[in-house]
Amino acid sequence: MAGKIPKPVSKRLVSYYMCLERLLEEGEEVVSSEELAQRLDLKASQIRKDLSYFGEFGKRGVGYNVEHLYNAIGEILGVKKEWKLVVVGAGNIGRAVANYAVMRERGFKIVGIFDKDPSKVGKEIAPGLTVMDVKNLEEFVKENGVEIGVIAVPADRAQEIAERLEESGVKGILNFAPVKIKVSIPIENIDITAALRVLTFEIVRRNK
Repeated sequence: MAGKIPKPVSKRLVSYYMCLERLLEEGEEVVSSEELAQRLDLKASQIRKDLSYFGEFGKRGVGYNVEHLYNAIGEILGVKKEWKLVVVGAGNIGRAVANYAVMRERGFKIVGIFDKDPSKVGKEIAPGLTVMDVKNLEEFVKENGVEIGVIAVPADRAQEIAERLEESGVKGILNFAPVKIKVSIPIENIDITAALRVLTFEIVRRNK
């Protein structure tokens, strides 16, 4: 079933989860697909279709129990599990990721950070995180049961690092390098410049 679910659905599930979290904080007990759609600027039919991939959650004419749906989506997203990550690249982006405290609060534990630059290796860049030599990456990943690799290296090194992470046994990759990577495991590309280009396009279009 999981292989048949379109990738956009997983991204919307995250939005549903965050919206339901806010509803719980507001003390709401029941929510309709129409109310969720209004909050998220989506179609109610889209929300119902997305949720149908995973089972039946609501009652026609009643809506969804907020807490039940929140917990169910959380289970689907694996939010109750602690995920072990390594960051490859101790430059600006790598250091920013390593120091992003919210990640730990959300169940993502960075257990190691690597770089090939001798001037960075051995330096503590975040509480409890000292930069290690990237030549030891595979051994560390295997010994510590790392599941997610974060790539924050220049574009010309990203594919090599991705392949090393995959061969080491990581289950997924978050890629900050401005290049598309080919691996057989799940990968999420975060291109900050591309996102800014989309934003500037919208700004220019609205101000014509």
